[in-house]
Amino acid sequence: MPLFEYRCETCSQEFEILVRGGEPPACPDCGDVHLQKLFSEPAVAQVGGMSQNLPMAPSCPPGPLPCSPTCCRLP
Repeated sequence: MPLFEYRCETCSQEFEILVRGGEPPACPDCGDVHLQKLFSEPAVAQVGGMSQNLPMAPSCPPGPLPCSPTCCRLP
């Protein structure tokens, strides 16, 4: 079930909701179904409980994963 972000056109409430197939979403605040779907940023992939979007030291080689157990990626 995908999670989508919406803004209610009636009460302007912004919310996230799991959308099940064929079931139209409704505002949890006022119950209206006149909604504007908002742009959602995708979740960041996790590797071993750590984000791949870690800042890098200037000397760190390019690539998405740590280069060694003592990698120069900053915590």
